[in-house]
This record gives sequence, C-alpha cells and structure tokens, in this order.
Amino acid sequence: MRGRQTSWEAYSMYKRMPSRDYTNSADRVENPAHLQNGMEPEATNPSWRLSLPHVLVATISSFLFGYHLGVVNEPLESIAVDLNFGGNTLAEGLVVSTCLGGAFVGSLLSGWVADGVGRRRAFQISALPMIVGASLSASTKNIEGMLLGRLLVGTGMGLGPAVAALYVTEVSPSFVRGTYGSFIQIATCLGLMGSLFIGIPAKRIVGWWRVCFWVSSIPTVVLALCMEFCAESPHWLYRQGRYVEAEVEFEKLLGGSHVKSAMVELAKSDRGDETETVKFSELFYGRHFRVVFIGSTLFALQQLSGINAVFYFSSTVFKSAGVPSDLANICVGLANLSGSIIAMILMDKLGRKVLLMGSFLGMAVALGLQVVAASFHTSGSEALYLSVGGMLLFVLIFALGAGPVPSLLLPEIFPSRIRAKAMAICMSVHWVVNFFVGLLFLHFLEHLGPQVLYTVFATFCLMAVVFVKRNVIETKGKSLQEIEITLLPQE
Repeated sequence: MRGRQTSWEAYSMYKRMPSRDYTNSADRVENPAHLQNGMEPEATNPSWRLSLPHVLVATISSFLFGYHLGVVNEPLESIAVDLNFGGNTLAEGLVVSTCLGGAFVGSLLSGWVADGVGRRRAFQISALPMIVGASLSASTKNIEGMLLGRLLVGTGMGLGPAVAALYVTEVSPSFVRGTYGSFIQIATCLGLMGSLFIGIPAKRIVGWWRVCFWVSSIPTVVLALCMEFCAESPHWLYRQGRYVEAEVEFEKLLGGSHVKSAMVELAKSDRGDETETVKFSELFYGRHFRVVFIGSTLFALQQLSGINAVFYFSSTVFKSAGVPSDLANICVGLANLSGSIIAMILMDKLGRKVLLMGSFLGMAVALGLQVVAASFHTSGSEALYLSVGGMLLFVLIFALGAGPVPSLLLPEIFPSRIRAKAMAICMSVHWVVNFFVGLLFLHFLEHLGPQVLYTVFATFCLMAVVFVKRNVIETKGKSLQEIEITLLPQE
C-alpha cells in the first residue's frame, strides 16, 4: 500500500510541473527507482484480452444503430397496411426519415452528455430512448405513435455510436486501437443484416413487424446492464481530476504493470485546462479549428462519395438483373461485412491514412464502372453484370477504409479536452449531409441521369484522396497523447 502512495506522490509531482519540464523531471524521479530495484522500465504491450470485453459491450450500440437503420426496410409495406397509411409515400418516407432526424439531435447532444456524465452513463442514457421508442413503435395503433417511436429510437441511435467511437478509442491499447475501432463497423453491418433476416417473414406473417421492434429491446437492455460492469474511460476521469479512479480503470484495462506509464502519458498532454468547460465557439476558431475542420470534412466527403445513394439505388439495379430484393440485400450486406473484416485485419498493419486513400481511390474506380455500365444504350447482360459488379465492389472498398476509418481516426486526432464535443459536431455534419444526399438523390438521378451523378460522386472520392493526403496524419501505433502533441500547437 505504501508503495502505491509513493508512486502517486511522484506522479502528483509530475502533474504540477509545466509540460516542457516534464520529461527530464520524470526521468530524474523514475530512473533511480529502476536502478535501485535492478529492473528495466516496462516495454511490453499490455494484454489486449483485458480491454476486449469492454470494447465488445460498447459495440452493442453500433449493432443497434445498424439494426434500427434497416428494421423498417422489409416490413414497411406491412406497417403501412396495419396502420392505415398504405399508398401514402410521404408517410412511408417519414417512417424512415424521422429516425434520421432523431439521430441528428442525439449526435449533436452526444458530446455534452458524454462529458457531463461520463462514457458509461452516456451509453445507458442512449439505451433509454431506444427501449421506449422501440416499445412504442411495436405497440402503436396509428402513424403518430410510430413516428414518435422512431424519433426516440433515432435520438438513441445518434447518441450511442458517437459515444462508442470515443469510448473504444480511449480504452483501447494503442497497438490494437485500429483493430478494435473496426469492431464498430462490423457491429453495424451485423445489425443491418440482423434486421434483414428478422424482417423476412414480415410479408407472410401478419403483425410480424411488431416482433421486429420488440426484438431490438433485448440487446438494448443487455447494453444498459453490462455497461454497469465495464470500465469508465480513464481519460474522462483524468479530466475530472479523479486521478486515483483513473488508475483503477487503467488497471482493469491494461494490467497493473502499465498503470503508471499510462498515467504519465496522460500528464504529457496536460495543458492545465482539463477541467475547464469547453465553449462551443472554441471548436471553430484558433488552435482547435484545424482538427475540427479535418473531422467535419472527412465525414462530409464520406457521405458525398455516394455510399447511401448507392444503397438506395441497389435494389433497382439488382431487380434489373433479375435478382430478388432479399438476395440483393444479402449480397450488399456480405460485401459490407467482408470489407469490414478485412479492414479490421489491416487497420493496425497498413495504417489509417493508407486505408482511407486507397478506399476513396478504389471507390472512384468502382463508380467509373457504374458510369460505363450506365452508358450502354441497351440493357444487355454485359451492362447489368458491370453495374452489379461495380456496385458490390464499391460497397466492399467503402468498408475497407472510408466506412470504418473516420469514426476511429477522429477521436484519435481530437485533443482530450474537446474530444467528445468535437465528435458531436462532426457526427452532426455526417447526419446533415446524409439527409440531403438521401433527399436529393432521386431528384438528381431523374434530371441528370446516372452517368453524370456517378461522375459527381467519383469526383468527390478523388477530392477526398487529395484531402487525406494533405491533411491527415498517420496515427497507427501512437498513443493519444503523442497524436495530440503532434497536431495541436502550443499556446
């Protein structure tokens, strides 16, 4: 016990020192202890097994995100008949888009919730509207109840994934942070595919759509309960001045032998303003502007690449090729899942920047195939195969980098003091651009034609390659504190 107190006293001395004097002073305090004990400083990586259960629980929120995005796709016709709005395309569109509106609100609030109550409690708060909203949608007798339920679910959807990106980044050891970050995309894919399979009987069994909503409550309750036993983010605890609790959580996540070095890393980036409230205006000017601009632009380019438009149009393309909608959705889902698994393997080997640039470049090539296919004057088998192949290739390559990397990279490059709120701003940009792409896609498709529209999307992909090349740094294998010191200029 006395040894731990002595260690903490030494750490407290580091904490009070200016960052520029930190390294030399730390060496003066630590090195004699190592020499006296005849021990070398800890140089091995912590066990990834300790943090894995915490990360897996957090990704349940991403599973729910994917599930609720796709839960109304198959049963929408049945819902419309049962709730007496069949043939009303506006009402059908609202059932889908109300969820996106709620997600925008949830993502905008996520930073303030995560900073205010902590990451664990933020997950539990996100579960509450999803449980209430899903229950309301499952039991409603009218369109108003369905829309209110979808709005509540969307609020939880917007809050959960943003907090998941923060949490996974902050609790993961640096050498597997990319791999763990890929779990978020994989969980989203599994959620989408899960909603597809559960929704298949909806066209044959009356009222089955209600089961689809009730089922979603099970993983939501599991998330809320399991979070009670997960570690809180040590980075958040440190910013609250709760240093001893941060040590305890680091011990759960990294093991006892890595606690001191982890705390020392946190102290390196401490500018003495960790406990001050972040003002909204701070995110848009001065030294924070660059990283927030990079993050917002990455999410905007992700959506302007046309990924959701391709998803919207995929059923039409597959139908032209004689492929049933169920099989088409499965093919797209498998391409998405396969790319995400490959990204998980490569994330900590090739790095974030390489995957981002390669992904956007490959997406531009796949869109080029779509343009060529759309240029054929006849709908022959060659054009159909090229169109279907280009679409599946586009989804696969998107999942390799442009899909999973932004939600992993942005919490890495944001300084700890603004991380949650900056992530909230960037996720809000994501939802706004997503909404307008979905709103205007069919209009532009009708007036411009697929060749011009896919060419525009390909141009945005090439712009993204140039943007990433010039503005994004590689974060593979670096601690969050090293990244922060590299990106953020000293005052």
